[in-house]
Formats: sequence, C-alpha cells, structure tokens
Amino acid sequence: MENIGTEKKQAVDYKYVKKNYFDVADESTIKSIFDFAEHYKAFLDECKTEREANDYIIRKAVEQGYSEYNFGDTLKKGDKKFITNRGKGVVLFKIGSKDIEKEGVRMVVSHLDCPRLDLKQVPLYESDGLSFFKTHYYGGIKKYQWTAMPLALHGVVYLKNGEKVNVSIGEKENDPVFYISDLLPHLGQKQMQLSAKEVINAEQLNIVVGGLPVKNKDEREKIKASVLQILYKEYGMTEEDFISSELSLVPALKARDIGFDRALIGGYGQDDRVCAFPSLRAIFDVDNQHTAICLLVDKEEIGSEGNTGMKSKFYEDILNEICRAFNANACLVRQKSMCISADVTSAFDPNFADVYERNNAAMLSCGVAMNKYTGSAGKAGASDASAETVGQIRQIFAKSNVVWQTSELGKVDIGGGGTVAKFIAQLNIDTVDIGVPVISMHAPYELISKADVYSAYTAYKAFFE
Repeated sequence: MENIGTEKKQAVDYKYVKKNYFDVADESTIKSIFDFAEHYKAFLDECKTEREANDYIIRKAVEQGYSEYNFGDTLKKGDKKFITNRGKGVVLFKIGSKDIEKEGVRMVVSHLDCPRLDLKQVPLYESDGLSFFKTHYYGGIKKYQWTAMPLALHGVVYLKNGEKVNVSIGEKENDPVFYISDLLPHLGQKQMQLSAKEVINAEQLNIVVGGLPVKNKDEREKIKASVLQILYKEYGMTEEDFISSELSLVPALKARDIGFDRALIGGYGQDDRVCAFPSLRAIFDVDNQHTAICLLVDKEEIGSEGNTGMKSKFYEDILNEICRAFNANACLVRQKSMCISADVTSAFDPNFADVYERNNAAMLSCGVAMNKYTGSAGKAGASDASAETVGQIRQIFAKSNVVWQTSELGKVDIGGGGTVAKFIAQLNIDTVDIGVPVISMHAPYELISKADVYSAYTAYKAFFE
C-alpha cells in the first residue's frame, strides 16, 4: 500500500501578493525598462493627436517591413500589413503559421484619441482688447484644469480649393503658445464657493490668440483682423476655412521624468497612448504563430462612435477579409479568437485613498493591470471577461514571466468607466481589459510608472506569441 503523505511536497504560494516590478527585476531588466521609456516619451511628444499618432505608426510600420493593405488584396502566411482608417486609426497584422479557423487570431486594441479642446466651426472672435477661439471640449475633462497653462494648436485644415494644410503651433521653442485665463484669487471669492464643475464652465474655455490690432482705422474688429491676416499669410486660410478644419488645443508640454529617481513619467495623452505604444512595439517584435492583429482606434473617449470608432464596421470588415483570404469561416475564427482591450486603469493615489478599495486597486510599478470587468454601479456597460479567458491569460503570462496585477477602477458606486472591450466581445470574441495604471487620468498631465509601460509591452508580446 502506498504511504500517502510522506512524499516531499513542493512549496506553494498560497497568497496573492502584488510585486513591485522594480523590486523583483534584475539590473538588465531595469535597464530595458528605462531604455523603453525614452522611446515612449519621444512617441508622446510627437503624437499629440490621433492623426499625428496615425502618421507615426505608419512610418514605423514601413520601417519594420510592413506594406499597405487594401480591402480585397490577397494574403499569405508571413505577410505584414497595415491599413489606415481615414487617417485617424491604424490596423497592423502579421499572418501567423497557425490555421486561423482552428486557432483563431490574437488581437490587442488600444485607442489613439485623448481628451482635448476642439475648436468650434466658427471659433474666432474679438472682445475688449483680445481675440479668442471658442472651443468645445472632447472627452471627460475637469474643465478648471485647462486654465492658466500653455496650450498648443494641432490639426488639419481643408482650404476652399481642397488643399490640405497641417497645423502645429506651440511645440517648438520659438513658437507662440495659447492660453485660457482664470480669475485672480483677489477677486475670486464667489468663484471659490462654486462646485468644481461650476468653477469654469464650458463657454469660458476661450483661447487667447491675439492682442495686436491692425493699422486700419476703417477696420471694426482690428485684433481679429490681425489674427486672420496671420492665418492667411502662414496657411492660406480664410475665416470660412475653419468650417472644414479639425483643430485642437492640447498642452504645450513635453513628457518628462518625474521624481529624483526618474522612475515615473509625466505627460499629456497617456490615456491611451501608454497602451498604444507598447502594443505597437509588441507586434513589431513578436515572432508569432497565431495571426496577430494590433488595432489602434479613434473616438473611444466619446463612446467609440462614428466610422473611426470601435463601433465602426471597418474593423469587423478587416477580420472578415483576412478570413476570406484563407477561405476560413469568419464565425468560427471569431469564436476561437482572443482579444486584449488595452486601455488604462486608475492607479491607487495615496492623496485620494478614500475612493479606492486597496485589495483591488492597481498600484504603480506593480505591472500592467487586468480589469476583469469595468463599467459602473452594478457593472453597467461592462464586458466582464469569463473565468476561462482570465485563466488562459494567467497561463500565458506565467509562461513568459510577465509581471502583472489585477485591478478595479475604484470603490463600487463611487464612479466607473468603460472601454472598447464590450464592442469586441459583442463579435463573439473572448476579451479582457489589460492596461497601464495611471494617476490623474484625463488631466492635461498624467502620471505613469516606467515599469508598468514596459510590463504592458511584455504582456502584449507574450499574448501575441
């Protein structure tokens, strides 16, 4: 009879403990973390809008041997392709060796759009010695955060003759910047009694753009006329051309290391470019057997609407076209596929600890964070990944020694938020949210850990493999 219980037992980790990546990483890995961060900061500085990110991604893809794909093109194993969606989003894919009908595809989806201030269609006006642009904010912002700081103007204008003009003012050292005024504290007693939502209202987000009048006694709005003269001289624009423009104000600030030890990064637009960049690098670097698809989309911050948001048939059509090229049943492919919705989550902030539940909060530098579900209140608007999907991801990460953590956005009923996960899951694709923790999310200057953005890269690469 076997002597049960006398064999030597292996040590078992009974507890779930989050690990600080810097604490467990060796010197070589820490060097890789810091090197990766330098490339990421350069990406943030160059890509202040989704259009600029789109152009950057295509340029880098071509350098990596990708070629442009058009609907209907033939495909073969080993192909590396990209396709752009109206200049505001990109899909990259690498055809793997595995049968997509039997094995499905691996998708990582992040978004390129970020909260900002868009110009209204008729934005320019003059009032009491100054000229201004009227704006309409984009995405969820705290409006008071956008006052009294330098802003840059980015975007495109289509002139009356059809010519496209790219605009970027405020990023170079000798460029002018733009500005939204705030009330001085000496006169702000009534303002300081208002709620945070009311301190600055949407129609006060007016951009100072000029103060020099033209030398023309017959001109009624001399400062507005001065601004229009400059716009015509520099860009060939007339006032009517604003109607066919997409111009936005973003912080005129560079991504910078934060803290004496330089472990953190501050910068604009890290939601969600902090996930977009590692997903891009992951598909470039992976030696994949599964067909890998990297989607970098638009309009997430306003509900994924329109023909460039994740609700667009454009993205489903791409998967269908890949299936068609290999005579695969698209229904079976979707059923066998998996997707990571690569979007940020809120990092625990000790300054505001009361809105977090510590056991289920993402901690800075503890790796990329998995949110099994998002949504608000009773998981409203959530995808809620299955136990089977989460279990499979755990196995993938364990095999590749990915440092990661589990998380939830905040305490139940405190607030909430959503991602593109539910739109992908609706296609019958197993999907889970895995993204980088961020402090001050949606602020003009957000904070992340270098360890976490590198962890995201290792996680997405392992998943693609």
